[in-house]
Amino acid sequence: MQVQYRKSTHRRRRKGVMTMELVLTLPILGLLIMGLFQFTLLFIARGEVAEACRVGARMASLPGVTEEDVEEEVRRVLNPRLHRSLTVHTEVGQYSGDPVVVALELPMNVAAPDLLWPVGIRLADHNLYAQTRMVKE
Repeated sequence: MQVQYRKSTHRRRRKGVMTMELVLTLPILGLLIMGLFQFTLLFIARGEVAEACRVGARMASLPGVTEEDVEEEVRRVLNPRLHRSLTVHTEVGQYSGDPVVVALELPMNVAAPDLLWPVGIRLADHNLYAQTRMVKE
């Protein structure tokens, strides 16, 4: 009987250890998951901004295209949730062979939620940039 009593006492003392381990590791796991989610959204948005910039530069390299046409094409290609606060800078050359530059700038907090602010990583003052240069046809 003493053996059974000792095992049950040992189990009761060990019972709170799992709870304590969970309490200590759960916040770290939560931060890792939130960071993974935030940076995944940023990488997806960065790819979309880069693709929209390439499409805009390709259109700007065509003859007879205006800056408004380029911005309209960029916004057509870009996901509508990213249109807010998007800045499009375009340099359209006049003649064939002139350089054409399209640059996009988007605040990161538009692309992804600011989930890591409790640990000091803020997106508010940072931007996603993409710039493409081509030669006018």
